[in-house]
Amino acid sequence: MAEWFASLEFLPKIYWIIAIIGSLIFCVVMLMAFIGGDTDDFDADVEAGFQFISFKNLVGFFTIFGWTGIACIDAGLSTPIILITSVISGLLMMVIMAALFYFISKLSDSGTLNYKNALDAIGEVYLTIGADRSRMGKVTLRVQGAMRELDALTDSLTPLKTGTIIKVVDVTSNGILIVDQTRQPIEISTKAIETEKNNLLNN
Repeated sequence: MAEWFASLEFLPKIYWIIAIIGSLIFCVVMLMAFIGGDTDDFDADVEAGFQFISFKNLVGFFTIFGWTGIACIDAGLSTPIILITSVISGLLMMVIMAALFYFISKLSDSGTLNYKNALDAIGEVYLTIGADRSRMGKVTLRVQGAMRELDALTDSLTPLKTGTIIKVVDVTSNGILIVDQTRQPIEISTKAIETEKNNLLNN
């Protein structure tokens, strides 16, 4: 194996290195993405719409770039054609992956959930929320009859730490909850239960 690699010319060596490393990282990233692993430590993909430049997309670019280059070299094409073909193939892969993850995020986030139904709901901070909208966190609360984990920001001047009881005071146009700390979750929950009972009796 070492002798074979050493016998390669400079350009094939570069393409083989890129192809192998890119493929290994690509397999790990795809596996983590589809089994629920968190790849956010590697990339800033935060479901903010169609994203062409992201860690996953760049991995896809270099993987296809490498293997396309190797195929072109084996076909005996000239160096300029090899470079142009591999770059175009890599860019096409980035577009495909960006579209794939965009539609996956839409399918998982949309459904029948209406974020406006979370207004005035009481929940708990799951991941610390930065003060004055400085860092997005997550809250768990019941919306439309089910417990959900949703992205949240706060206008509070102090961070809302994990375990803090919160109330949803607003919802942004892209479905991010604006929350504030509350100290009366029991009373509010009781009031909500009474309202529900009255609605059932009236029906």
